Amino acid sequence: MEQKEKEPIEEASEEVSREFKTLINSQDLESLKQTQHLILGRLQDSNAVLSHFNECSENSYSEVSGDFSKNTRLLKSMKSDLDYIFQKLRSMKSRLLAGYPDAFPDDSKAQVLDRRPDLELPQ
Repeated sequence: MEQKEKEPIEEASEEVSREFKTLINSQDLESLKQTQHLILGRLQDSNAVLSHFNECSENSYSEVSGDFSKNTRLLKSMKSDLDYIFQKLRSMKSRLLAGYPDAFPDDSKAQVLDRRPDLELPQ
């Protein structure tokens, strides 16, 4: 664009800018800026606190994750051992009942349902 065409555009821009300045109260604008700075400070403080918390959590998790994994494996092993033991007990009881029908009282012959919760299914 030529210089002659730019001058009217700049004058129009300045006029629009002046009109906008008259629409906005400078005290309200300053109050808004102070509020924004206050909020920014609070957000920065919150961010610092959360960062510190995340670091502490990460350190705590790294300290206990090995024990947690080891104990989880131990519990799964114990569960499979107990399942095997209960299976063997049911098998022995059925063999005893087959060979010695009077070995158990009448109420124990009824099939007992397994009431243990399945820990692997979400509840």
